[in-house]
Amino acid sequence: MSTTEQGRHLAPRDAAMPGSTRPPHPRTSPEGRRAATSSPTSGPGRAQWVVLAVLSLAQLMVVLDATIVNIALPTAQGALGFSDENRQWVVTSYALAFGSLLLLGGRLSDLLGRKPTFLVGLVGFGLASALGGAAQNFEVLIAARALQGVSGALLAPAALSLLTTTFTDPAARTKAFGIFGGVSGAGGGIGLLLGGLLTEHLSWRWCLYINVVLAVVAVVAGALLLKHERSPERPALDWAGTALAVLGLVGVVYGLANAESHGWSATATWGFLAAGLVLLAVFCWWQTRAAHPLLPLRVVLDRDRGGALIGIAVVGAGMFGIFLFLTYYMTSTLGYSPVQTGLGFLPMIAAISVAAGVVGSVLMPRVGPKPLTPTGLLLAALGMVWLTRIQVDSAYVSAILPGLLVTGLGLGFVFASAMATATLGVHASDAGVGSAMANTSQQIGGSIGTALLSAFAGSAASDWIAEHAAGAPTAADAAHAAVAGYHTAFWWSAGIFAAGAVVTLLLLRPGAPVVDPDAAPVIAH
Repeated sequence: MSTTEQGRHLAPRDAAMPGSTRPPHPRTSPEGRRAATSSPTSGPGRAQWVVLAVLSLAQLMVVLDATIVNIALPTAQGALGFSDENRQWVVTSYALAFGSLLLLGGRLSDLLGRKPTFLVGLVGFGLASALGGAAQNFEVLIAARALQGVSGALLAPAALSLLTTTFTDPAARTKAFGIFGGVSGAGGGIGLLLGGLLTEHLSWRWCLYINVVLAVVAVVAGALLLKHERSPERPALDWAGTALAVLGLVGVVYGLANAESHGWSATATWGFLAAGLVLLAVFCWWQTRAAHPLLPLRVVLDRDRGGALIGIAVVGAGMFGIFLFLTYYMTSTLGYSPVQTGLGFLPMIAAISVAAGVVGSVLMPRVGPKPLTPTGLLLAALGMVWLTRIQVDSAYVSAILPGLLVTGLGLGFVFASAMATATLGVHASDAGVGSAMANTSQQIGGSIGTALLSAFAGSAASDWIAEHAAGAPTAADAAHAAVAGYHTAFWWSAGIFAAGAVVTLLLLRPGAPVVDPDAAPVIAH
């Protein structure tokens, strides 16, 4: 990979297709470009937009699950009776499976064909959602959420690949990706509102059953409209690398989860943490030796790209934590209904959208990522500090809203600048891997961050009870202890955001990027 300024900032065409080891129509092959243009998948103009609707529906289903279950989580916990220590697994099991298998899912879509991989992912997601909706105990719910993540890892890169190969005209392609990205951006807000409405007026189970409805529609339409095509290359699968990455990440997350229930000195905590870190170290070593590595280390060792991926991972850790802890605070402590809780998060979603739009269209082309990503992380840290002011009887407007708005602005800064930087200058052969890493970083950061913050919050709540409760803790004691735990989680979140700001400031290089106008944008899942 070139180290010149021009090579560092040029984005290869189709750089945003997660999971593929090559662009759909290489620059150096006119024959390949003509073949892609005449592909039966592209079809007539109207058919292209119908395909876009199908792919957007599938994308909406994947994005919804990042937020819709958070609103239902307190009600689900009451129905199934699982502990506070275990509740974070409802979030992390999905994010961990999705993030750790996303690179493999992209490889499989190239190997098996994009349409069959897409349909298998849809069917699996629908079946897993049905299983989770019907769950009568915690174990079945967690298994269903993990299966959703596995299916999403097949579905998401295949959908993006199909979109890239369907729209070959640059103007139509830009419009299609704009619509597809808009669905991704709106999915979080839709999930919050839909989760509140379904939980309050039907059941928390419908937050999972709704995916079955969406999957059936998408499967029928996809089977009829999509054309089967397979990459002319036959990518080799790095099964050893996949196993090392998944087992290492599970070990780290499980060790952090044990810290909440067993303490940091317990063998079940540090033993799994140590094993997970060792496996991840072996994974990094193996990627330098494997003939066809799952993650070529050259993709992440570039300073700009590495800094951007760190920023994305930090944002994932903080954002997942915000949704989890503030959902419980508003629902359990302040007594908000599920709909009120969902509405309470919308100002942050709006702030993210506004900030990302301004940064992406106005600031990023002029100043580049170096001032923007660290600034966004510092704003997010300030928002977290504000949220440490919450009490058991706080008002939303004074205690919660300012923190959400400042944090949302910061996250918007990071999303717009870091997501764009994560694929700048990626070599054509690494385009799919580089794009997938942006989404992988967000999901893995979210799963590790949620487990870590849950451990800190649980320890703080237990310490508060031990110090302040005389005898059996009352309901008031439990509420104050929970708020003490939230304070600790928000302080740690602020520290993580601040540390991320320092690291990205040191890693990112100054300069405005030069972007290939035909390159497809990265879509965050």
